[in-house]
Amino acid sequence: MATTTSPSRYTPTGAGFQNPNFPNPMGPYDARVIIYGCLVHVLQLVRYKTWFFSPLALACFLETVGYIFRSLSSKDNPYHIIWFVVQYFMIVVAPVFISASIYVCINKLITWAKSVGYVLDQWWLIPKLILWGFVTVDVLTTILQIAGAALIGSSQSNQKDPATGNNILLAGLAVQSFSFTIFLAVLSLFRFALFKHPEKSTAVRAKDWFIAALAIASLLVYLRTLFRLSETAQGLFSHLSIHEVYFGTLEFSPVVLAVWILAVWHPGRWLPLDTAAASRISRVESSSGKEKPRANV
Repeated sequence: MATTTSPSRYTPTGAGFQNPNFPNPMGPYDARVIIYGCLVHVLQLVRYKTWFFSPLALACFLETVGYIFRSLSSKDNPYHIIWFVVQYFMIVVAPVFISASIYVCINKLITWAKSVGYVLDQWWLIPKLILWGFVTVDVLTTILQIAGAALIGSSQSNQKDPATGNNILLAGLAVQSFSFTIFLAVLSLFRFALFKHPEKSTAVRAKDWFIAALAIASLLVYLRTLFRLSETAQGLFSHLSIHEVYFGTLEFSPVVLAVWILAVWHPGRWLPLDTAAASRISRVESSSGKEKPRANV
């Protein structure tokens, strides 16, 4: 089986290294900055025993492998099939695990809020619905994206029109973008719901920085998804896809920033590991008629 491809009649002259999927020689610190983020997350994972946050450490690992193969692609042969498939798969799939980690955090925040007395009985604030609903959509849309990308690669290598693969990829990204828009709305509604209980403002303030960090990280992942959607909508070898600056600014940078934001505001320092214990504390304080500040319940 051939390990390289060559430009087809559907590839414009000079596309080669200009295309971020067949990349320019990239910056020497691209993979390294993700490796450092991966190490920080693994250390905090072990220290705080926040095993529910493991998907983010896995995302860092996938990003690292993706950018290592991306570097090999730029230095060896941009049409090397193995380099291309591995780097594309890893870089596309990694943000899904970042999103999954964010979903788990919101899940635990809602559980915590209920344990300390918040009345959050809206159907769209059911923790399991949020977690498994959005994770399921992400998994299905990612499968669509990978299938579309594989079909594009096959079409290019066989000198066929890649439009069908591009449309499948576009469909996956469109549904994923719509799903994440709904998630951002749920996150906003959750924070507004907490405003309805001013008597518990001390407990909320203790979590505000973490909620803000989650919101910013979510927006960064959303920005990256919208970039991929716009790039795919323009078609193969469009303006967005053949200019490396867009990839660096709207794919690489948002993911790296999200990883480091969630490393600084790590859930191990902000989320309760035992919501049952938080609930018992809340009942004891309520029975004493006094609400005590909770710095990190």
